[in-house]
Amino acid sequence: MTASAEKFTRQTLLDVQSLTPSLFTLRTTRDSGFRFTAGQFVRLGVTKADGSTVWRAYSIVSAPFDEHLDFFSIVVPGGEFTSELSRLQVGDTLMVERQATGFLTLNRFVDGRDLWLLGTGTGVAPFLSMLQDFEVWEKFERIVLVYSAREAKELAYQSLIHTLGEREYLAEHAHKLTYIPIVTREQHPGALNGRITTLIENGELERAAGVELTPEHSRVLICGNPQMVDDTRQLLKQRDLQLSLSRRPGQVAVENYW
Repeated sequence: MTASAEKFTRQTLLDVQSLTPSLFTLRTTRDSGFRFTAGQFVRLGVTKADGSTVWRAYSIVSAPFDEHLDFFSIVVPGGEFTSELSRLQVGDTLMVERQATGFLTLNRFVDGRDLWLLGTGTGVAPFLSMLQDFEVWEKFERIVLVYSAREAKELAYQSLIHTLGEREYLAEHAHKLTYIPIVTREQHPGALNGRITTLIENGELERAAGVELTPEHSRVLICGNPQMVDDTRQLLKQRDLQLSLSRRPGQVAVENYW
């Protein structure tokens, strides 16, 4: 076996679901030796018709204990990787690197009472993994999942989110979760309307959550498009919520999703 081959395993595609023409979910088998922490990502590889392989990083949606791996993807028009990935069918092979990585994990915070998970588009993926892991429910008193999409039909994994509390191992903690869907380009019943930053500035997000964003109690994970991540981080900085660094623990951790 060559050195490059040792860095990944070949997994079988078990399921592909198209949410919209540009969004889809996929599930693969999982190598028995693969380990990851909820919130981390892993590089996936697809082989093109010319025999070359292209790789991209994807946050893992599934729980660390699941026997399969779930991923959430957007089709980038003309994108070398996603155009290949979106053509895959059940039974096809996908390469998964053996080493997961990423720092959008709970160990970024040494304390905190309320956990805010702010995600846009496919950036919700790492938060879905966390919410299926018992650690997050044990560590925080309140969990606020904020999931923003352009249109309501782009809000994925709704069944998973709404049935978390029905899982036996989470039942006694289900009251801790507040789910706030946001739709930016249309009015939708049950969802807020507007950018996350606007809803923070006008206080609407905190009113919907029933809890304030404060340096003392709030710990915030942000994942999504770079502009949203930067704008939200700057807005929180004005409220004295600082980026959490290894040398200086803070209240905010971020991941740009592309």
